[in-house]
Amino acid sequence: MRRRGFTPPHACGFTLIELMCALLILSILALMSFRGLGAVLEARDHVAQETAKWRGIAAVFSRFQHDLQLSAPRPIEAAAGRLAFGRFAAADGVDAPRRVAYRLNAGREIELWLWPGLDAAAEPARYPVLAGVAKLELRYLDGAQQWVEAWPGSERDPPLPQAVRLRVVLASGEDLVRVFSLQ
Repeated sequence: MRRRGFTPPHACGFTLIELMCALLILSILALMSFRGLGAVLEARDHVAQETAKWRGIAAVFSRFQHDLQLSAPRPIEAAAGRLAFGRFAAADGVDAPRRVAYRLNAGREIELWLWPGLDAAAEPARYPVLAGVAKLELRYLDGAQQWVEAWPGSERDPPLPQAVRLRVVLASGEDLVRVFSLQ
Protein backbone atom coordinates (compact mmCIF):
# COMPACT_ATOMS: atom_id res chain seq x y z
CA MET A 1 0.00 0.00 0.00
CA ARG A 2 1.28 3.40 -0.91
CA ARG A 3 1.02 6.50 1.12
CA ARG A 4 -0.28 9.69 -0.26
CA GLY A 5 2.44 12.27 -1.13
CA PHE A 6 5.20 9.74 -0.92
CA THR A 7 7.55 9.53 -3.90
CA PRO A 8 9.64 6.44 -4.20
CA PRO A 9 13.41 7.10 -4.29
CA HIS A 10 13.82 5.71 -7.79
CA ALA A 11 11.35 8.22 -9.37
CA CYS A 12 13.05 10.78 -11.65
CA GLY A 13 12.10 14.31 -12.72
CA PHE A 14 12.86 17.96 -12.02
CA THR A 15 11.76 19.92 -9.05
CA LEU A 16 10.10 23.30 -9.43
CA ILE A 17 13.25 25.08 -8.20
CA GLU A 18 15.40 23.33 -10.81
CA LEU A 19 12.98 24.33 -13.60
CA MET A 20 12.92 27.95 -12.39
CA CYS A 21 16.75 28.08 -12.34
CA ALA A 22 16.92 26.67 -15.87
CA LEU A 23 14.37 29.24 -17.12
CA LEU A 24 16.27 32.06 -15.40
CA ILE A 25 19.55 31.01 -17.05
CA LEU A 26 17.88 30.70 -20.48
CA SER A 27 16.24 34.12 -20.15
CA ILE A 28 19.58 35.73 -19.21
CA LEU A 29 21.23 34.11 -22.24
CA ALA A 30 18.38 35.28 -24.49
CA LEU A 31 18.66 38.84 -23.17
CA MET A 32 22.44 38.88 -23.76
CA SER A 33 21.94 37.55 -27.29
CA PHE A 34 19.27 40.18 -28.02
CA ARG A 35 21.50 43.04 -26.82
CA GLY A 36 24.46 41.68 -28.79
CA LEU A 37 22.36 41.47 -31.93
CA GLY A 38 21.12 45.04 -31.36
CA ALA A 39 24.71 46.29 -31.08
CA VAL A 40 25.67 44.49 -34.29
CA LEU A 41 22.70 46.00 -36.15
CA GLU A 42 23.50 49.51 -34.86
CA ALA A 43 27.13 49.13 -35.94
CA ARG A 44 26.02 47.95 -39.38
CA ASP A 45 23.73 50.98 -39.79
CA HIS A 46 26.49 53.34 -38.67
CA VAL A 47 28.96 51.81 -41.13
CA ALA A 48 26.38 52.08 -43.93
CA GLN A 49 25.79 55.77 -43.15
CA GLU A 50 29.52 56.52 -43.02
CA THR A 51 30.08 54.62 -46.27
CA ALA A 52 27.34 56.62 -48.00
CA LYS A 53 28.78 59.89 -46.67
CA TRP A 54 32.33 59.16 -47.86
CA ARG A 55 31.09 57.81 -51.19
CA GLY A 56 29.27 61.13 -51.74
CA ILE A 57 32.36 63.12 -50.79
CA ALA A 58 34.52 61.07 -53.16
CA ALA A 59 31.98 61.62 -55.96
CA VAL A 60 32.07 65.40 -55.45
CA PHE A 61 35.88 65.48 -55.48
CA SER A 62 35.94 63.28 -58.58
CA ARG A 63 33.43 65.48 -60.40
CA PHE A 64 35.31 68.63 -59.38
CA GLN A 65 38.60 67.17 -60.66
CA HIS A 66 36.97 66.06 -63.92
CA ASP A 67 35.53 69.52 -64.53
CA LEU A 68 38.84 71.22 -63.72
CA GLN A 69 40.77 68.93 -66.07
CA LEU A 70 38.42 70.00 -68.88
CA SER A 71 38.62 73.71 -68.00
CA ALA A 72 38.73 76.02 -70.97
CA PRO A 73 41.12 78.96 -71.21
CA ARG A 74 38.28 81.42 -70.72
CA PRO A 75 37.72 83.90 -67.90
CA ILE A 76 36.89 82.33 -64.59
CA GLU A 77 35.03 83.85 -61.68
CA ALA A 78 36.32 83.09 -58.23
CA ALA A 79 34.69 84.73 -55.26
CA ALA A 80 34.55 83.66 -51.64
CA GLY A 81 33.07 80.16 -51.64
CA ARG A 82 32.32 80.13 -55.38
CA LEU A 83 34.23 79.05 -58.46
CA ALA A 84 32.76 79.39 -61.97
CA PHE A 85 34.58 78.48 -65.16
CA GLY A 86 34.07 77.15 -68.66
CA ARG A 87 34.95 73.61 -69.55
CA PHE A 88 35.29 71.66 -72.75
CA ALA A 89 33.29 68.56 -73.57
CA ALA A 90 34.68 65.24 -72.47
CA ALA A 91 36.46 63.10 -75.06
CA ASP A 92 33.78 60.42 -74.83
CA GLY A 93 31.20 62.90 -76.16
CA VAL A 94 28.77 62.41 -73.27
CA ASP A 95 28.48 66.09 -72.39
CA ALA A 96 28.80 69.41 -74.15
CA PRO A 97 31.04 72.41 -73.52
CA ARG A 98 29.45 74.46 -70.78
CA ARG A 99 30.01 76.84 -67.95
CA VAL A 100 30.04 75.26 -64.49
CA ALA A 101 30.21 76.63 -60.96
CA TYR A 102 30.60 75.24 -57.48
CA ARG A 103 29.37 77.16 -54.46
CA LEU A 104 28.15 76.77 -50.90
CA ASN A 105 24.48 77.69 -50.59
CA ALA A 106 22.54 78.94 -47.56
CA GLY A 107 21.38 75.39 -46.77
CA ARG A 108 25.02 74.34 -46.17
CA GLU A 109 25.16 72.28 -49.36
CA ILE A 110 27.72 72.42 -52.11
CA GLU A 111 25.80 73.21 -55.28
CA LEU A 112 26.82 72.45 -58.84
CA TRP A 113 25.59 75.05 -61.31
CA LEU A 114 25.41 74.05 -64.96
CA TRP A 115 24.77 76.51 -67.77
CA PRO A 116 23.55 75.20 -71.12
CA GLY A 117 26.62 76.59 -72.91
CA LEU A 118 29.93 78.35 -72.36
CA ASP A 119 28.34 81.77 -72.10
CA ALA A 120 26.57 82.54 -68.85
CA ALA A 121 23.60 84.35 -70.45
CA ALA A 122 20.95 81.82 -69.43
CA GLU A 123 19.96 80.84 -65.92
CA PRO A 124 21.94 77.82 -64.68
CA ALA A 125 20.46 74.57 -63.44
CA ARG A 126 21.41 74.04 -59.80
CA TYR A 127 22.08 70.66 -58.24
CA PRO A 128 23.00 70.03 -54.60
CA VAL A 129 25.90 67.57 -54.64
CA LEU A 130 27.00 67.43 -50.99
CA ALA A 131 25.00 68.24 -47.85
CA GLY A 132 26.22 68.94 -44.34
CA VAL A 133 29.07 71.29 -45.27
CA ALA A 134 30.11 73.92 -42.74
CA LYS A 135 32.72 75.66 -44.91
CA LEU A 136 33.93 75.69 -48.52
CA GLU A 137 37.26 77.36 -49.18
CA LEU A 138 39.02 77.73 -52.52
CA ARG A 139 42.58 78.92 -53.10
CA TYR A 140 44.48 79.29 -56.36
CA LEU A 141 48.14 78.76 -57.25
CA ASP A 142 49.41 81.65 -59.34
CA GLY A 143 52.44 81.86 -61.63
CA ALA A 144 54.70 82.91 -58.73
CA GLN A 145 53.85 79.67 -56.90
CA GLN A 146 51.83 81.56 -54.27
CA TRP A 147 48.40 80.52 -53.03
CA VAL A 148 45.93 83.38 -53.45
CA GLU A 149 42.37 83.62 -52.17
CA ALA A 150 40.88 85.28 -55.24
CA TRP A 151 41.24 84.61 -58.95
CA PRO A 152 41.91 86.35 -61.21
CA GLY A 153 44.43 88.57 -59.53
CA SER A 154 45.22 92.00 -60.89
CA GLU A 155 45.58 90.88 -64.53
CA ARG A 156 42.82 91.74 -66.98
CA ASP A 157 42.80 88.42 -68.89
CA PRO A 158 44.74 86.03 -66.67
CA PRO A 159 45.61 82.48 -67.57
CA LEU A 160 44.11 79.64 -65.61
CA PRO A 161 45.67 79.08 -62.19
CA GLN A 162 48.24 76.31 -61.99
CA ALA A 163 46.27 74.51 -59.29
CA VAL A 164 43.13 74.84 -57.19
CA ARG A 165 43.10 73.97 -53.50
CA LEU A 166 39.69 72.87 -52.29
CA ARG A 167 39.02 72.77 -48.55
CA VAL A 168 35.73 71.38 -47.29
CA VAL A 169 34.85 71.40 -43.60
CA LEU A 170 31.92 69.12 -42.87
CA ALA A 171 29.31 69.86 -40.22
CA SER A 172 30.46 66.70 -38.43
CA GLY A 173 33.93 68.24 -37.99
CA GLU A 174 36.02 66.56 -40.70
CA ASP A 175 38.40 68.91 -42.49
CA LEU A 176 39.15 67.73 -46.05
CA VAL A 177 41.75 69.37 -48.29
CA ARG A 178 42.49 68.40 -51.90
CA VAL A 179 44.76 70.06 -54.46
CA PHE A 180 43.87 69.75 -58.15
CA SER A 181 46.40 70.57 -60.86
CA LEU A 182 45.30 72.40 -63.98
CA GLN A 183 48.51 71.74 -65.94
